[in-house]
Amino acid sequence: MAKDFNASKLPPFVLLDEPYLTFDSLEANAKSMHPLKGLIEHGPFTNHIFSRYTPKLRVAIVSPTSGYNRIVKLMKELQNSHAASDRKEYLPNFPGFEKVFGIGFGSSHSGFHIKWSDALGTSDEFPTQQSVLKDRLFKAIKQLALAKEHFDVAVFHLPDQWDSASRSDDFNAHDHLKSLGAIYQIPTQVINDRAFDFGYKASIAWRLSIAMYVKAGGIPWKLDAIPGVPEGTAYVGLAYALRGNPENAHYVTCCSQVFDMDGGGMEFVAYEARDPVTDLVEARKNPYLSRDDMRAVLARSLQLYQKRNGGKLPKRMVIHKTTAFKDDEINGAHDALAGIPEVECIEISSTSWRGVWLVETGNKERPTKPAKYPIPRGTMMPLSENSALMWIAGNAPDVSSTSDYYQGKKGIPRPLLLTRRSGSGPLDIIAAEALALSKMDWNNDALYDPVPVTITYSKSLARTIASVRDLPNQAYPYRLFM
Repeated sequence: MAKDFNASKLPPFVLLDEPYLTFDSLEANAKSMHPLKGLIEHGPFTNHIFSRYTPKLRVAIVSPTSGYNRIVKLMKELQNSHAASDRKEYLPNFPGFEKVFGIGFGSSHSGFHIKWSDALGTSDEFPTQQSVLKDRLFKAIKQLALAKEHFDVAVFHLPDQWDSASRSDDFNAHDHLKSLGAIYQIPTQVINDRAFDFGYKASIAWRLSIAMYVKAGGIPWKLDAIPGVPEGTAYVGLAYALRGNPENAHYVTCCSQVFDMDGGGMEFVAYEARDPVTDLVEARKNPYLSRDDMRAVLARSLQLYQKRNGGKLPKRMVIHKTTAFKDDEINGAHDALAGIPEVECIEISSTSWRGVWLVETGNKERPTKPAKYPIPRGTMMPLSENSALMWIAGNAPDVSSTSDYYQGKKGIPRPLLLTRRSGSGPLDIIAAEALALSKMDWNNDALYDPVPVTITYSKSLARTIASVRDLPNQAYPYRLFM
């Protein structure tokens, strides 16, 4: 009996173009596929606006006494140029902060720095090192809050020797500091000892400089128009986390972010679900909201969008999350977004799929062979009317200074599975959106994140919020949590 190989044949794939980013807001042609080269060639998106009210980015330093001079040295290195010594096919030389961003960079007045004792000395009032560290962080933020007009970003050094006090099952010093900074509206940058000994100076200069610029209120780049995406589209990223002891958790913390179609408007809603978790085992595998809670959190998200857009409603709303949408969640989304013509609920999940890119050999007996590099980034393979495989990670030759570039250079990249649970339209549109949004993480110097920023940020924020009980239930700009 002859085998029907066509029965197992996969459908044709689509190769999407590498998305463009847009820079200088006053120059229509200030575009580049490469985020770092775009900054060098055009300057940041807020180049002309930012320098008017912040001619110099001022840093306040909070550090143990032994690490203070090392922080000062690291900050001074951002003012200098550094030749790229790693990822040379992708990473350009770092020209210096002022040449990249068009503003000066330096320390605030010495009176606004805080030096701690190196030892976390305990007392009757603070009997553990963790309680001492908590108190130091709180007092430092309170002190900085009185002088917010004198600096733009507060740099905190948390040395490795404090690791045992910085992390435990119910405490994370980084997350605790971010929550305090959010409450008092103080952007913070955490530095650990690894930054002092990191050998690739250009890499750390790029990463720190972009992060510091964003935390001070700047925008390095935005998305250029994505072909085929309707005008007036907005994106929401949802992530949930159980708060409290897993044995007796009773509610879910939800983080909802709102992005304009150019990737801007990075604010998020910290929402605490009102309805109790009815199935804890299921909630651990697939955290979910009730219909009422989904309606409430998306209604607040919609308010954020309207606030940024003069009260206008988006014409299309795309909701991303990594776990399956429950029927109640989809119904709650449509309840809240009833005035929006198009609502799409997109599940973005990991897969066990693998793929190899084949190239022609010119040999009739063996016409193809595996390529030296992985499947190209942007490859989309439809699986059904409402699902597709999408290679966000992969070979990106368009941004390479040589011929090919595979970020990370390890393993065979797995595609993401995009599944549309509500809505309609071409699959290549939702794939192109996911591909473009993977380039909007302003917290590193990479070409892309392995998932869209709607997922990256919301998961990080949900984890942070879940670990902090006293964070007010309101909207925050993401830069305070970077």
